[in-house]
Amino acid sequence: MSQTVVITGASAGIGRATARLYGGRGANVVLIARGRAGLEAAAEDVESLGGHPLVQVADTARADEVEAAAEAAEQAFGPIDVWINCAFSSVFAPFDEITAEEYERATQVTYLGFVNGTRSALKRMLPRDRGTIVQVGSALGERSVPLQSVYCGAKHAINGFTSALRTELLHRGSNVHVTIAQMPAVNTPQFSWVTSRLSRHPQPVPPIYQPEVAARGIAHAADHPRRKQYYVGATTVATLWANRLVPALLDRYLARTGVDSQQTDQRPPSGKSNLFEPVDRTEEGVHGAHGIFDEASHGRSFEAALARHPAAALSAAVLGAATATAWLGRRARR
Repeated sequence: MSQTVVITGASAGIGRATARLYGGRGANVVLIARGRAGLEAAAEDVESLGGHPLVQVADTARADEVEAAAEAAEQAFGPIDVWINCAFSSVFAPFDEITAEEYERATQVTYLGFVNGTRSALKRMLPRDRGTIVQVGSALGERSVPLQSVYCGAKHAINGFTSALRTELLHRGSNVHVTIAQMPAVNTPQFSWVTSRLSRHPQPVPPIYQPEVAARGIAHAADHPRRKQYYVGATTVATLWANRLVPALLDRYLARTGVDSQQTDQRPPSGKSNLFEPVDRTEEGVHGAHGIFDEASHGRSFEAALARHPAAALSAAVLGAATATAWLGRRARR
C-alpha cells in the first residue's frame, strides 16, 4: 500500500527534492505551497518518478488553509502517514533594517507555519495513534548568525516547540512520533528570491550541500523517527558541538566573518522577493530544487551515512568539534 506524505514548501528547494524522493518510492505526495506554477512542476516530477501527486495551494501561515489542505489530502489518499514541515521565508538584513511587518510575516511562515502543519497532522494522527511528523530544522536553530535574526529566531522556536510536543506525546504513551532533521547550508533558490538589504548577493556559508542530501536526511528521519533529531552534514554536527563547548569564541568568530561569508561578489538579486507573495516563475522558467550554487555544492554527506551508526556519529562529532574549536581559536586571535 502506498505511503501518504504531506510536504509543505514543496514547490522548490528542499521541499521539491523531498517530493521527488518520495515520488521515486511510489508514494502519494501531497504538495503544499503558495505558488501554483511551482507546485504543478513538482507534481509532474512526482508523477514521472512513479508517485501520485496532489497539488494544494495554501499559505502555511494561515491555519485554515493548512487545515483545508490536510482534509483534501485524506479525502484523496486516506490516512496521512508522514507530514513534513519545510516551508519558510526570511529576510537577509541587520535586525534594525527589518520592518515590523517583514519580521512578523517571516515568523508567521517559518515558525507558525510549522505549528499550523503540526496541528493539522496531529488532529488526524492522534485518534489513529500512528503517524510521523518531521520538522525541517537548521543548524541556525541552535547557533545563530548575523544578518538572519528572523530565520534563526524562528528555527530556535521550532526546536523549543517540538521538544515540548515530544514530551506531551511521551506522557500520553502515543505512537505518533515527531522528530527534527537539522540542515546545513543548502543550495536552494531562496538566495535568489529572499528579501535582502545586503549590498551583494546572499549565499549559503560553505560547505554547501545539494537539496537531495537534505531530502535523504528527511526521509531517513521519517523512516526512523524515534530519535529526537538528526543532523544532516558534518558541518552541522561540528557547529552545534562547538557552540556548546565554546559559544563565546564562536560569537567573536562570527562577528568577524559572518557578514562577508554570507555574501558573494555579485550584485544583489534584482527580481521580486517571495516574502509576501510567491515567486515560483521567472523569465528563465519555474524554480526547481536547486539554486545557483551547483558548482560549489556537495551531492553527498559523510555524516548522513553515519546517522545509521550512532556510536560512530558521536565519535565523529567529538572529533569535529575539537577540530572546529582549535580552528576557531586561531581565527579569533588574528
